[in-house]
Amino acid sequence: MHLRTLALLLAASALLATPANAIELNISPQALERTLNKQLFTENGRYYLRGKPGSACYAYAENPKVSFNGDRVVVHVKAHAKLGTSLHGACLGVALNTEGDVSVLPDGVGETIGFRDARVEHLSESRELNFFLVPFLTSKLPQQMKVNAADLLRQLLSKSLESTGYDMKLDTLKIHSMQVQGPVLAVDFDGGVSVH
Repeated sequence: MHLRTLALLLAASALLATPANAIELNISPQALERTLNKQLFTENGRYYLRGKPGSACYAYAENPKVSFNGDRVVVHVKAHAKLGTSLHGACLGVALNTEGDVSVLPDGVGETIGFRDARVEHLSESRELNFFLVPFLTSKLPQQMKVNAADLLRQLLSKSLESTGYDMKLDTLKIHSMQVQGPVLAVDFDGGVSVH
């Protein structure tokens, strides 16, 4: 009798359990550009690889442009530098202007939209500037493109009571896959929302 009751309870719980529904979130290249500008290019649209605003000698990247190519996300940046020795407020050296491209594969883990396998696609001819540009393109830039999707959705839902009359809360979110699909980055995830 005990086993039959246990089997009946397990069967009932399996029937009454409500599986999470998959949701697809489509992210545009422009949304990824805004993320980069907000999280990384914070000095008047620039990220300083060397020096700081007002420095005589400096190297910085600016104007990130995101596109999709095959299964990869491509980030194009412009780089400007005055490399040399600072003397009495001037930089004695060489001025360089170039562009660089890095591509990354989308990678979702838990609640985080992230990127991995950074690959430099295009660099400058200057070994000196590339000394600063390569670590930025292959490490810093992909790290700063990460976004916690659950935090963003919770932020959106925080004003739900005012806008809809319902207090909505995100309970769970788990990313299952991310892939480039034509003009968008498609993120498939399961989530749970409660309404009060």
